[in-house]
Amino acid sequence: MSMQQEKKIWLVTTEHLEDGLWFPEEADFKTGMNYVAALAAEGSVFVLAFILMSNHVHFVLYGVRNDILWFINEFKRRHSKYLQTKYGAGKSLKNNAVDIRDIPDEGEAVERAVAYVQMNCVAANICSHPTQYPWGSGNVFFNVASPKGIRLDSMSERARYRLLHSKAALPGNWLVGEDGYILPSSYIKKAFVESKYKSPKRMDFFLRTSSKARVRVESGEESLPAFKDQVVAYAVPDLCRTLFQKGSFGELSDSQKCEILLQLRYRFSSNIHQLARVTGLSYDEAARLMDSRFD
Repeated sequence: MSMQQEKKIWLVTTEHLEDGLWFPEEADFKTGMNYVAALAAEGSVFVLAFILMSNHVHFVLYGVRNDILWFINEFKRRHSKYLQTKYGAGKSLKNNAVDIRDIPDEGEAVERAVAYVQMNCVAANICSHPTQYPWGSGNVFFNVASPKGIRLDSMSERARYRLLHSKAALPGNWLVGEDGYILPSSYIKKAFVESKYKSPKRMDFFLRTSSKARVRVESGEESLPAFKDQVVAYAVPDLCRTLFQKGSFGELSDSQKCEILLQLRYRFSSNIHQLARVTGLSYDEAARLMDSRFD
């Protein structure tokens, strides 16, 4: 059997968008969560763990490589279409590069891959533990509380379509949480992942020693953004109106854009990568504008 046909565990990671966001608002995260659920139900791919970050996503998936490639490309296609419909013509996610690498189902490779994915939110200084982050599988494993939500088969067909942006038939016993998305516990292969870790204590060890955890410790808190991208992005149009009586960042002159970047850095301790993402600038353009204050 060729590698293309062999079912394996895969770590799937998209390249970080430097000049935009996958999920500008909380509602966009919820839509993304429901796309993950819909794809988990539609294809022959099992979702072991995942996280949706503001400008990239990570998945640990099980299946044949061709199906894994279909899963991530279809997720990008659907979410890109959603963003373009909601926000107007913009940059497509089609060209957002994806890295797919197989994870040996032996040794501790799976445990380390899942921990790496789960710890992205902690490394980004968003929360102190993966269980506190809602946009992924962080609170699924070794959770003794029973999931609370309403069954999909108790909702009308119209309500399900509004929720999922799809007419896909999903299992009726899957639960929709109070925040308006299908709970990952409905489709994550929890038992398999927990069997790899064996105990909550052992999983906590892998979380604390993952490469993402080490990045946070070694980088220092001051080098990481203190606020989520969405919080900073909300401030951009307000600053444009308050300081320059302009409706959007794109209407500003270079000197005015530089002032907005300086204000965001001062008010939110944003680094240059975050400034580029929330304003839609490339990293090089954001750096040029910031440097122009010294000219």
